[in-house]
Amino acid sequence: MLRNLTYIFIILFILPAAALAEPDFYKVTALPGDGIYSILRRYELDKHSCNFQQFYDLNKLNKKSHLLAGRTYYIPILIYAFNGKTIRSSIGINEWDLAVRIQKYNERMLERELREASFKKDKVLWVPFHEINCPGQDLKIPSPISASPEADLSAGSGNRKFPIFGAKYAHTPLQSNKLKGKVFYVVSGHGGPDPGAMGKRGNYTLCEDEYAYDVALRFCRNLVAHGATAYMINRDKNDGIRNDKFLDCDYDELLWGDIRMMRQQKARLFQRSNVINELYEKNKLAGVTNQTTIIIHVDSRSKGERKDVFFYYHPSSGDSKSLAYKLHKAMKRKYKQHRKNGSYHGTVSSRDLHMLRETKPTSVYIELANIKNTFDQQRIILESNRQALADWLFEGLLD
Repeated sequence: MLRNLTYIFIILFILPAAALAEPDFYKVTALPGDGIYSILRRYELDKHSCNFQQFYDLNKLNKKSHLLAGRTYYIPILIYAFNGKTIRSSIGINEWDLAVRIQKYNERMLERELREASFKKDKVLWVPFHEINCPGQDLKIPSPISASPEADLSAGSGNRKFPIFGAKYAHTPLQSNKLKGKVFYVVSGHGGPDPGAMGKRGNYTLCEDEYAYDVALRFCRNLVAHGATAYMINRDKNDGIRNDKFLDCDYDELLWGDIRMMRQQKARLFQRSNVINELYEKNKLAGVTNQTTIIIHVDSRSKGERKDVFFYYHPSSGDSKSLAYKLHKAMKRKYKQHRKNGSYHGTVSSRDLHMLRETKPTSVYIELANIKNTFDQQRIILESNRQALADWLFEGLLD
């Protein structure tokens, strides 16, 4: 018995303190639109494959899993008690350089307000999992920023070319700086494997994604012409702004960053909301305080039902509601000026749609017409009408 007690005494007093207890992992709540890549990138954990594997293991997920907004997840950050002396003695390491990296990491997390207090104050030390287990970077996650985005306003007002608008409209002179410092994410509905709603006019098929994309391009061009930073989230390198009545249906649209769209609708929606949220976080860190998402669709109803332009906002967002009513007011004013009888029956209502719910910037969802109604089709097949829609929506933002 005495021998056993002596053995226990030796174990307790010879082993370093760090060996007595396994550290916990830090837990975070997923934000709307968070994906595994974006949440690890936020905490600077995305360059090490072991962090991804550890995230899957900790949360019992697989590589195709989606995160649920509001749910808590473990991330690969080890939590140690800081002893008030040194980082090395707190976690049982000898390497000076490693301790310095850990200290700087904690300081960066504090600067970004991901930590609430300094580790020296709350005595809680964050240690990235990879620093202990796989310090060498082995992943290069591509940024969603493309090489020549329409958001790049570095060119002077006399040499501003944005290829996404097509050869005829690529040159976009700077008309004003009314929107300088503001960021917009312009999302046209559907695209890639999904043409969206479809209508018939004579022998032609009208695909929602093509007409929504053309109006979105024109609207985006208005934004950059007045100093905004604007991102076309859906992108077709072959289809710039087009003046034809009948726009060919194709399936080659990609997402910002040349990301191929998934076939499954839910996965595809998460793809685009994740892209927007990653750009939002990057712009937020750069000091941008005003960011907005504009989502443009063409509706599908029964052939006999006419629909003026109408708007959705998210029910829990006052800013989303305010923006929707602002655009609606501008549209009502323009219809009064340009429609013979001055009538306008477009509506504003709340709806819990993915792109309103899962994107971080203030957002509004716009339906331009009923693609199956003969009279509504005039609103989107005529080039002058598509330009008018883009101009009127733009004016609503300026009000």
